Amino acid sequence: MSKEITNTAARLQVDVPVAEERLDEALIALSNLMTSVVTARRDTAGLPIAKGHATIQRLAKAQLSLVDVSGDVLRVHGELVGIGRETAGYDLHQECPQQSAVLVPLRAAS
Repeated sequence: MSKEITNTAARLQVDVPVAEERLDEALIALSNLMTSVVTARRDTAGLPIAKGHATIQRLAKAQLSLVDVSGDVLRVHGELVGIGRETAGYDLHQECPQQSAVLVPLRAAS
């Protein structure tokens, strides 16, 4: 396997899980926001229950969009695994021999 393919595989081994994790974090953040918005609507005395309904619908739509995006990224992950196997006999779920030498984990770099 060429060094370029090995480096690319190592980079993808970091980037793909990071993207998946950040999508989960975004979904959690939107879920927390949804909880706060609905709680605020419930706890606000004197406002009609219909107030804020459009906002809640938009948040729900955003959550569903993130779920769709997450599914697309999971499919991309699977496609990349297939490409890696076809191209270099490499599996993104395996440890890349150069991964630790080439890349610094993002958490360590920040």
